[in-house]
Amino acid sequence: MTLVFVETDEGGQVQLTSAEAVTFARTNADVLAGLVGSPPEQPPGRSATSGQVAQRPQGSSDEGVTVEAAVIGQLTDAATEQLARLGVETIHHLEHPELEAYSAAAWAQALVDIAPETGTVMASGTPRGMELMAHVAVRTGQRMAANVIAADADGLLRQVLGGSAFERLALGGDLQVLTIAGHACSPEDTTATTPEVIEYELEIAVEDLRTAVVRTEVETTDAADASGLTQARAVVGAGRGVGSENGFGEVLELVNHLGGALGVSRVVTGLGWRPHSEQVGQTGSRISPDVYIACGISGAIQHMAGIEGAKTLIAINTDEESTMVQRADYAIIGDLHEVVGAVNEEIRTRHG
Repeated sequence: MTLVFVETDEGGQVQLTSAEAVTFARTNADVLAGLVGSPPEQPPGRSATSGQVAQRPQGSSDEGVTVEAAVIGQLTDAATEQLARLGVETIHHLEHPELEAYSAAAWAQALVDIAPETGTVMASGTPRGMELMAHVAVRTGQRMAANVIAADADGLLRQVLGGSAFERLALGGDLQVLTIAGHACSPEDTTATTPEVIEYELEIAVEDLRTAVVRTEVETTDAADASGLTQARAVVGAGRGVGSENGFGEVLELVNHLGGALGVSRVVTGLGWRPHSEQVGQTGSRISPDVYIACGISGAIQHMAGIEGAKTLIAINTDEESTMVQRADYAIIGDLHEVVGAVNEEIRTRHG
């Protein structure tokens, strides 16, 4: 069995990256099951944390390869319907007053208590998914593979060094713990299931609540939010080449013409020209638009890791030797203000 930790947003919808992880689990279910096995040296056995009483229902697994989801906190009808379309057979709903605020240790132990003895536990490679799976791996005494992008009979393939290289490995062990890199696959609906929803009575150990989120502050900005950036079909990227915080005029106009979103490099946010919510890259958002137009971006490893899901890459840069130009499907060598300005003028002319 494969258990996927599913993150939901404030509206109760399944987050895009979690939908991708569920799709990865379903489309690779047989392969993942075939990779489960004892390593040369058996890791320490699972240690139970006192106070935890959640138990998997009898007869809930063991027959065939199934994909199940774990949702901590609110479970909406919309999320249930989304998971049904994604092919989830069982939803484990973990709800408790002490779990309303995010606490890595407490949430991880809740997942450990319902995890299969043999199989796979995974999450999307978000900051929360990474942290939780690291805790799960330690508590179960198993190895963990982060940023997995593919699986086959030879093992797992994962991104390393900011996406500039790949590593193939086999975890071994009876339980595999993984995170799936953002946009490693696209969410795919299948024949809708009618998932069984299992509720649990939980007791939370005091020692697992030593750290928890106590307050969340939403950054207020006129810029497009990160969710719009990750879901945009067209993204226009801007780097140091724009020149200053007042140099985004042509780029923003092109974003408006395309009905897309603005994405920027780490240098731009570091200089304070644009908010971090617009940053694309290893420490920002990972995107997979139909087209990414990189304006004045050299192509640092960290940035390239965030755009590898783009279907078509267009570079506008004065440096024809830059990484971005070399990696682009199409490249225009020239000043971005002149090039983008000319594109905008042509679009205005054609629109009358």
